[in-house]
Amino acid sequence: MLLPVAVLFIEVLLAVTGGGRHSGKAGARGRLAIVVPAHNEASMIEATLRSILPELSAADRLIVVADNCSDETAVIAAASGAETIVRTDPMRRGKGYALDFAIRHLARAAPDVIIVIDADCQVAPGSIDLLVRVCMHSGRPVQALYLMQSPPNAGLMTRISEFAWAVKNQIRPLGSRRLGLSCQLMGTGMAFPWVCISAANLASGHIVEDLKLGLELTRAGTPPLFFPEALVTSTFPASNEGIRSQRVRWEHGHLGVITSELPRLYVDAFATRDVQLLAAALDLSVPPLALLALLVTAVWCASLLFYFLAHCAMPLALVSIVAILFLVSVLMSWASYGRRIISLGSLVFAAVYAFWKIPLYARFLVARQVNWIRSKRD
Repeated sequence: MLLPVAVLFIEVLLAVTGGGRHSGKAGARGRLAIVVPAHNEASMIEATLRSILPELSAADRLIVVADNCSDETAVIAAASGAETIVRTDPMRRGKGYALDFAIRHLARAAPDVIIVIDADCQVAPGSIDLLVRVCMHSGRPVQALYLMQSPPNAGLMTRISEFAWAVKNQIRPLGSRRLGLSCQLMGTGMAFPWVCISAANLASGHIVEDLKLGLELTRAGTPPLFFPEALVTSTFPASNEGIRSQRVRWEHGHLGVITSELPRLYVDAFATRDVQLLAAALDLSVPPLALLALLVTAVWCASLLFYFLAHCAMPLALVSIVAILFLVSVLMSWASYGRRIISLGSLVFAAVYAFWKIPLYARFLVARQVNWIRSKRD
């Protein structure tokens, strides 16, 4: 427990104390193509495109991939002014296949930079221009700040989820950035130099293809750069069914990557003495916040039992230090970034939230989700 909690604590401490390195300078604006993968997003695609179109120049391209759609996504996207391409392959579903389809479509007139925006997102004004310029200047993939927000009248559990999301997607990457280290890719608000994305293995049905892609790019020597000055937002599904399926996909996918990729990442990082790859491995070693809370609690209870049975206090003392570091990390995160999301009194119920997710983690052991399934929005 010490390693993931220590990584979490250091990332949060650096994020909340400020200072350190900045994202880097912006360069000239190159030729840009924005790719929007969309599967049955007729209810949301128009609003997403409205947030993107004012940011484009006459030379930019906006590509919507209507991927295995059974609704009016393609018609609405085309009517909104996007260049729309239709992909139909029911046996190969997932965002990775849609991105690969778009890259092959663009190869005939390759842009300098590709930006990926999910079809249910809103792009803050000025973010597109910042992303493409920083990507051109750095020659690396660039990740915008991607925040999930609670819908109106959302329940307590959804607001706790929003806080946990901010810890993962805003606070922890900010701490890493202040050490000059890379970040995980977050699935949307991602800018790639053409030379990086065109060589990547995208045609995959993996349920967290963005996380795997970021690790592959780091291993290839182009670690993603976190740039929180650019902002992309989305909203949690309003339906309980949608929230549940979304959580299963994200967390099963995250845990699957930890179990399959983490050992090899450490081996490769030490073998090549690659600091960025080691940093990516350490960052990946931190599981979802609720699961980490459950693991710390379980180990603390086991150490307490061991103390009563064997009268040995050392394990309990060590795990107590780990538990304190974890609690301090959560409280620092709340004090600096979480006040606008949830009250301190409500945060106490995060313990209930963690225990509420035990069935989700148990399913990972016995019935892991491996196929991409679209979350019901409303």
